[in-house]
Amino acid sequence: MVRCGAFGDMVLLTALIRVLHAEFRAPVDIVTSGPWSEPLLRGQPGVGEIFSMRSRKTPYWLSPDQRRVVRQLRARAPSPTWYCDGDDAARPLLDRAGIPSEYIVDVKDHGLLPGEHATQQWRRLAQIMPSAPFSAYRTDIDAVVPGCYLEVTQSQRVELKAWLKARDLADRPLILVQIGNKRTMRRGPRRMAVNNKYWPLERWAEVLQFLRRHHPRHAILLLGTGPEYQLNRELVESLANVDGLHNVADDLPIPRLVALLERADGLLTVDSGPAHAAAGVGCPQVVLFGKALPSLYRPLGTAGADVQLLRGEIDGEPSMLGIDTRHVIEAWSRLKLRGAAPF
Repeated sequence: MVRCGAFGDMVLLTALIRVLHAEFRAPVDIVTSGPWSEPLLRGQPGVGEIFSMRSRKTPYWLSPDQRRVVRQLRARAPSPTWYCDGDDAARPLLDRAGIPSEYIVDVKDHGLLPGEHATQQWRRLAQIMPSAPFSAYRTDIDAVVPGCYLEVTQSQRVELKAWLKARDLADRPLILVQIGNKRTMRRGPRRMAVNNKYWPLERWAEVLQFLRRHHPRHAILLLGTGPEYQLNRELVESLANVDGLHNVADDLPIPRLVALLERADGLLTVDSGPAHAAAGVGCPQVVLFGKALPSLYRPLGTAGADVQLLRGEIDGEPSMLGIDTRHVIEAWSRLKLRGAAPF
Protein backbone atom coordinates (compact mmCIF):
# COMPACT_ATOMS: atom_id res chain seq x y z
CA MET A 1 0.00 0.00 0.00
CA VAL A 2 1.29 3.46 -0.89
CA ARG A 3 0.11 6.52 1.05
CA CYS A 4 2.15 9.66 1.65
CA GLY A 5 -0.26 11.62 3.82
CA ALA A 6 -0.41 13.81 6.88
CA PHE A 7 -0.81 12.43 10.39
CA GLY A 8 -4.61 12.33 10.24
CA ASP A 9 -4.56 10.79 6.75
CA MET A 10 -2.51 7.88 8.05
CA VAL A 11 -4.92 7.31 10.95
CA LEU A 12 -7.84 7.19 8.51
CA LEU A 13 -5.96 4.65 6.43
CA THR A 14 -6.21 2.04 9.19
CA ALA A 15 -9.73 1.41 7.83
CA LEU A 16 -8.15 0.07 4.62
CA ILE A 17 -5.30 -1.76 6.33
CA ARG A 18 -7.60 -3.83 8.52
CA VAL A 19 -9.77 -4.95 5.57
CA LEU A 20 -6.77 -5.89 3.42
CA HIS A 21 -5.30 -7.81 6.35
CA ALA A 22 -8.53 -9.76 6.71
CA GLU A 23 -8.78 -10.45 2.96
CA PHE A 24 -5.22 -11.67 2.47
CA ARG A 25 -4.51 -12.92 6.01
CA ALA A 26 -1.11 -11.33 5.74
CA PRO A 27 0.37 -8.07 7.03
CA VAL A 28 0.19 -5.01 4.79
CA ASP A 29 3.51 -3.41 3.90
CA ILE A 30 3.33 0.37 3.60
CA VAL A 31 5.26 2.87 1.48
CA THR A 32 4.96 6.31 3.06
CA SER A 33 6.67 9.60 3.85
CA GLY A 34 6.92 11.95 6.81
CA PRO A 35 8.33 11.38 10.31
CA TRP A 36 4.92 10.55 11.85
CA SER A 37 3.91 7.45 9.89
CA GLU A 38 6.35 4.95 11.36
CA PRO A 39 5.82 5.79 15.08
CA LEU A 40 2.07 5.95 14.46
CA LEU A 41 1.64 2.69 12.53
CA ARG A 42 4.50 0.49 13.72
CA GLY A 43 2.99 -2.54 15.49
CA GLN A 44 -0.62 -1.66 14.64
CA PRO A 45 -2.95 -4.55 13.71
CA GLY A 46 -2.39 -5.66 10.14
CA VAL A 47 0.72 -3.54 9.54
CA GLY A 48 3.84 -5.25 8.17
CA GLU A 49 6.99 -3.51 6.97
CA ILE A 50 7.05 0.28 6.71
CA PHE A 51 9.17 1.70 3.90
CA SER A 52 9.56 5.38 4.70
CA MET A 53 11.13 8.30 2.86
CA ARG A 54 11.46 11.98 3.68
CA SER A 55 9.66 13.17 0.55
CA ARG A 56 8.15 11.59 -2.55
CA LYS A 57 8.53 14.84 -4.51
CA THR A 58 12.31 15.23 -4.32
CA PRO A 59 13.95 14.34 -7.67
CA TYR A 60 14.86 10.64 -7.57
CA TRP A 61 18.55 11.17 -8.21
CA LEU A 62 18.70 13.56 -5.21
CA SER A 63 16.83 11.25 -2.83
CA PRO A 64 18.74 8.39 -1.16
CA ASP A 65 15.51 7.57 0.71
CA GLN A 66 13.58 6.96 -2.50
CA ARG A 67 16.37 4.80 -3.92
CA ARG A 68 16.43 2.77 -0.69
CA VAL A 69 12.66 2.23 -0.84
CA VAL A 70 12.93 1.05 -4.45
CA ARG A 71 15.66 -1.45 -3.48
CA GLN A 72 13.49 -2.73 -0.63
CA LEU A 73 10.48 -3.16 -2.91
CA ARG A 74 12.54 -5.02 -5.49
CA ALA A 75 13.84 -7.35 -2.79
CA ARG A 76 10.33 -8.30 -1.62
CA ALA A 77 9.05 -9.05 -5.16
CA PRO A 78 5.86 -7.64 -6.73
CA SER A 79 2.53 -8.18 -5.00
CA PRO A 80 -0.97 -6.67 -5.14
CA THR A 81 -0.61 -2.96 -4.43
CA TRP A 82 -3.06 -0.25 -3.44
CA TYR A 83 -1.98 3.24 -4.49
CA CYS A 84 -3.79 5.68 -2.19
CA ASP A 85 -2.31 9.08 -3.09
CA GLY A 86 -4.36 11.67 -4.95
CA ASP A 87 -1.38 12.59 -7.16
CA ASP A 88 1.17 10.56 -9.09
CA ALA A 89 4.31 11.80 -7.31
CA ALA A 90 5.09 8.40 -5.77
CA ARG A 91 3.85 6.29 -8.69
CA PRO A 92 7.26 6.20 -10.48
CA LEU A 93 8.70 4.40 -7.46
CA LEU A 94 6.44 1.45 -8.23
CA ASP A 95 7.60 1.46 -11.85
CA ARG A 96 11.23 1.55 -10.76
CA ALA A 97 10.56 -1.33 -8.34
CA GLY A 98 9.17 -3.47 -11.15
CA ILE A 99 5.55 -3.62 -9.96
CA PRO A 100 3.35 -4.09 -13.07
CA SER A 101 0.38 -1.76 -13.53
CA GLU A 102 -2.02 -4.74 -13.52
CA TYR A 103 -0.95 -5.41 -9.92
CA ILE A 104 -2.06 -1.93 -8.82
CA VAL A 105 -5.40 -0.59 -7.60
CA ASP A 106 -5.24 3.22 -7.92
CA VAL A 107 -7.60 5.34 -5.83
CA LYS A 108 -7.85 7.85 -8.68
CA ASP A 109 -9.67 5.22 -10.75
CA HIS A 110 -12.32 4.81 -8.05
CA GLY A 111 -13.60 8.27 -7.14
CA LEU A 112 -15.31 9.30 -3.96
CA LEU A 113 -19.02 8.50 -3.87
CA PRO A 114 -21.57 11.17 -2.87
CA GLY A 115 -21.63 11.62 0.91
CA GLU A 116 -18.93 9.00 1.40
CA HIS A 117 -16.65 9.27 4.44
CA ALA A 118 -12.90 8.82 3.97
CA THR A 119 -12.87 5.56 5.97
CA GLN A 120 -15.76 4.27 3.85
CA GLN A 121 -13.82 5.07 0.69
CA TRP A 122 -10.80 3.15 1.96
CA ARG A 123 -13.00 0.24 3.01
CA ARG A 124 -14.51 0.13 -0.48
CA LEU A 125 -11.10 0.43 -2.15
CA ALA A 126 -9.80 -2.54 -0.13
CA GLN A 127 -12.46 -4.72 -1.71
CA ILE A 128 -11.39 -3.85 -5.28
CA MET A 129 -8.85 -6.33 -6.60
CA PRO A 130 -6.10 -5.69 -9.19
CA SER A 131 -6.71 -6.79 -12.78
CA ALA A 132 -4.01 -9.45 -12.36
CA PRO A 133 -5.54 -12.45 -10.56
CA PHE A 134 -4.59 -12.85 -6.92
CA SER A 135 -6.00 -15.18 -4.30
CA ALA A 136 -7.76 -13.33 -1.51
CA TYR A 137 -9.71 -15.15 1.17
CA ARG A 138 -13.47 -15.02 1.24
CA THR A 139 -13.91 -12.72 4.20
CA ASP A 140 -16.96 -11.48 6.01
CA ILE A 141 -16.14 -7.79 5.61
CA ASP A 142 -18.93 -6.89 8.02
CA ALA A 143 -16.85 -8.53 10.75
CA VAL A 144 -14.23 -5.81 10.27
CA VAL A 145 -15.70 -2.92 12.25
CA PRO A 146 -15.90 0.26 10.12
CA GLY A 147 -13.86 3.32 11.04
CA CYS A 148 -10.28 3.99 12.05
CA TYR A 149 -8.62 2.15 14.91
CA LEU A 150 -5.40 2.52 16.87
CA GLU A 151 -4.18 -0.04 19.36
CA VAL A 152 -2.45 1.24 22.50
CA THR A 153 0.09 -1.20 23.94
CA GLN A 154 0.68 -1.86 27.60
CA SER A 155 4.20 -0.45 27.29
CA GLN A 156 2.71 2.82 25.99
CA ARG A 157 0.38 2.97 28.98
CA VAL A 158 3.24 2.30 31.41
CA GLU A 159 5.37 5.01 29.78
CA LEU A 160 2.46 7.46 29.90
CA LYS A 161 1.82 6.72 33.57
CA ALA A 162 5.45 7.50 34.41
CA TRP A 163 5.30 10.70 32.35
CA LEU A 164 2.10 11.84 34.09
CA LYS A 165 3.58 10.99 37.49
CA ALA A 166 6.64 13.14 36.76
CA ARG A 167 4.24 16.03 36.10
CA ASP A 168 2.12 15.31 39.21
CA LEU A 169 -0.80 14.36 36.98
CA ALA A 170 -1.00 10.60 37.50
CA ASP A 171 -4.14 10.77 39.64
CA ARG A 172 -5.89 13.63 37.85
CA PRO A 173 -8.69 13.26 35.30
CA LEU A 174 -7.63 14.86 32.03
CA ILE A 175 -9.14 17.12 29.38
CA LEU A 176 -7.08 17.72 26.23
CA VAL A 177 -7.16 20.80 24.00
CA GLN A 178 -5.61 21.18 20.53
CA ILE A 179 -5.71 24.83 19.41
CA GLY A 180 -3.09 24.88 16.64
CA ASN A 181 -2.26 23.13 13.39
CA LYS A 182 0.56 23.16 10.87
CA ARG A 183 -1.00 26.10 9.02
CA THR A 184 -1.15 28.15 12.21
CA MET A 185 2.58 27.69 12.62
CA ARG A 186 3.58 28.90 9.15
CA ARG A 187 5.42 32.17 8.95
CA GLY A 188 3.26 35.24 8.66
CA PRO A 189 0.00 36.27 10.34
CA ARG A 190 -1.91 33.35 11.81
CA ARG A 191 -5.13 34.72 10.39
CA MET A 192 -3.89 34.62 6.82
CA ALA A 193 -6.30 33.45 4.12
CA VAL A 194 -4.69 30.03 3.67
CA ASN A 195 -5.17 29.17 7.35
CA ASN A 196 -8.76 27.99 7.41
CA LYS A 197 -8.23 26.34 10.80
CA TYR A 198 -7.50 29.55 12.68
CA TRP A 199 -9.65 30.33 15.74
CA PRO A 200 -8.73 33.45 17.75
CA LEU A 201 -6.84 33.09 21.03
CA GLU A 202 -9.36 35.26 22.86
CA ARG A 203 -12.08 32.72 22.03
CA TRP A 204 -9.90 29.86 23.18
CA ALA A 205 -9.29 31.77 26.40
CA GLU A 206 -13.01 32.13 27.05
CA VAL A 207 -13.61 28.42 26.44
CA LEU A 208 -10.72 27.41 28.69
CA GLN A 209 -12.14 29.56 31.49
CA PHE A 210 -15.43 27.73 31.05
CA LEU A 211 -13.71 24.34 31.19
CA ARG A 212 -11.84 25.34 34.33
CA ARG A 213 -15.06 26.42 36.09
CA HIS A 214 -17.07 23.35 35.15
CA HIS A 215 -14.33 20.73 35.56
CA PRO A 216 -12.43 21.89 38.66
CA ARG A 217 -10.80 18.50 39.28
CA HIS A 218 -9.48 18.03 35.75
CA ALA A 219 -6.04 18.95 34.53
CA ILE A 220 -6.27 20.66 31.13
CA LEU A 221 -3.44 19.73 28.79
CA LEU A 222 -2.66 21.82 25.69
CA LEU A 223 -1.46 19.55 22.89
CA GLY A 224 0.55 20.19 19.75
CA THR A 225 3.87 19.63 18.08
CA GLY A 226 7.02 21.43 19.15
CA PRO A 227 6.39 24.58 17.07
CA GLU A 228 2.95 24.95 18.68
CA TYR A 229 4.46 25.25 22.15
CA GLN A 230 4.85 29.02 21.82
CA LEU A 231 1.26 29.43 20.62
CA ASN A 232 0.03 27.49 23.66
CA ARG A 233 2.32 29.54 25.88
CA GLU A 234 0.76 32.78 24.69
CA LEU A 235 -2.66 31.41 25.55
CA VAL A 236 -1.58 30.23 29.01
CA GLU A 237 0.06 33.60 29.75
CA SER A 238 -3.17 35.38 28.83
CA LEU A 239 -4.90 33.23 31.48
CA ALA A 240 -2.49 33.80 34.34
CA ASN A 241 -5.36 33.64 36.83
CA VAL A 242 -6.46 30.18 35.62
CA ASP A 243 -4.66 27.26 37.23
CA GLY A 244 -4.37 23.67 36.10
CA LEU A 245 -3.34 24.46 32.51
CA HIS A 246 -0.41 22.42 31.21
CA ASN A 247 1.38 23.16 27.94
CA VAL A 248 2.81 19.80 26.82
CA ALA A 249 3.33 20.52 23.11
CA ASP A 250 7.10 20.22 23.49
CA ASP A 251 6.95 16.71 24.92
CA LEU A 252 4.50 14.60 22.92
CA PRO A 253 6.05 11.91 20.73
CA ILE A 254 3.31 10.16 18.81
CA PRO A 255 3.12 6.94 20.89
CA ARG A 256 2.70 9.06 24.04
CA LEU A 257 0.08 11.26 22.36
CA VAL A 258 -1.99 8.23 21.34
CA ALA A 259 -1.81 6.78 24.85
CA LEU A 260 -2.76 10.17 26.29
CA LEU A 261 -5.81 10.34 24.04
CA GLU A 262 -6.83 6.92 25.27
CA ARG A 263 -6.45 8.04 28.89
CA ALA A 264 -8.28 11.41 28.64
CA ASP A 265 -11.96 12.03 29.40
CA GLY A 266 -12.37 14.26 26.35
CA LEU A 267 -10.72 16.38 23.67
CA LEU A 268 -11.52 19.85 22.31
CA THR A 269 -9.80 20.42 18.98
CA VAL A 270 -9.72 21.97 15.56
CA ASP A 271 -10.05 19.55 12.65
CA SER A 272 -6.66 17.86 12.97
CA GLY A 273 -4.62 14.68 13.10
CA PRO A 274 -5.11 14.31 16.86
CA ALA A 275 -8.89 14.41 16.26
CA HIS A 276 -8.65 11.30 14.08
CA ALA A 277 -6.26 9.63 16.51
CA ALA A 278 -8.73 10.36 19.33
CA ALA A 279 -11.48 8.66 17.33
CA GLY A 280 -9.15 5.71 16.79
CA VAL A 281 -8.82 5.17 20.55
CA GLY A 282 -12.39 6.07 21.50
CA CYS A 283 -11.87 9.52 23.03
CA PRO A 284 -14.99 11.77 23.00
CA GLN A 285 -14.40 15.13 21.38
CA VAL A 286 -15.69 18.46 20.15
CA VAL A 287 -14.24 19.34 16.74
CA LEU A 288 -14.18 22.78 15.08
CA PHE A 289 -14.23 22.57 11.27
CA GLY A 290 -13.09 25.17 8.78
CA LYS A 291 -13.46 24.52 5.06
CA ALA A 292 -12.99 20.75 5.19
CA LEU A 293 -16.12 18.69 4.65
CA PRO A 294 -17.33 17.08 7.89
CA SER A 295 -19.14 14.43 5.82
CA LEU A 296 -15.74 13.32 4.49
CA TYR A 297 -13.39 14.04 7.39
CA ARG A 298 -15.39 13.88 10.61
CA PRO A 299 -13.53 11.74 13.18
CA LEU A 300 -14.94 8.23 12.88
CA GLY A 301 -13.53 5.43 15.00
CA THR A 302 -14.46 1.82 15.62
CA ALA A 303 -15.31 2.55 19.26
CA GLY A 304 -18.09 4.94 18.28
CA ALA A 305 -17.14 7.57 20.87
CA ASP A 306 -19.27 10.71 20.99
CA VAL A 307 -18.19 13.41 18.54
CA GLN A 308 -19.74 16.88 18.45
CA LEU A 309 -19.05 18.73 15.18
CA LEU A 310 -19.10 22.50 14.75
CA ARG A 311 -18.99 24.46 11.51
CA GLY A 312 -19.54 28.16 10.96
CA GLU A 313 -19.96 30.53 8.04
CA ILE A 314 -18.71 33.99 7.11
CA ASP A 315 -20.45 35.72 4.20
CA GLY A 316 -22.09 32.45 3.21
CA GLU A 317 -18.81 30.51 3.04
CA PRO A 318 -17.66 27.82 5.50
CA SER A 319 -15.33 29.38 8.06
CA MET A 320 -14.11 28.44 11.50
CA LEU A 321 -14.34 32.13 12.36
CA GLY A 322 -18.12 31.77 12.16
CA ILE A 323 -18.07 29.55 15.25
CA ASP A 324 -18.48 31.57 18.43
CA THR A 325 -17.64 30.52 21.95
CA ARG A 326 -21.27 29.90 22.82
CA HIS A 327 -21.44 27.18 20.14
CA VAL A 328 -18.34 25.48 21.56
CA ILE A 329 -19.55 25.65 25.15
CA GLU A 330 -22.94 24.23 24.18
CA ALA A 331 -21.32 21.40 22.20
CA TRP A 332 -19.01 20.53 25.09
CA SER A 333 -21.98 20.55 27.45
CA ARG A 334 -23.66 17.91 25.24
CA LEU A 335 -20.54 15.74 25.00
CA LYS A 336 -20.64 12.33 26.65
CA LEU A 337 -17.30 12.41 28.42
CA ARG A 338 -15.40 9.23 29.15
CA GLY A 339 -15.27 8.51 32.87
CA ALA A 340 -17.64 11.31 33.80
CA ALA A 341 -21.28 12.14 33.26
CA PRO A 342 -22.00 15.34 31.27
CA PHE A 343 -23.00 18.21 33.53
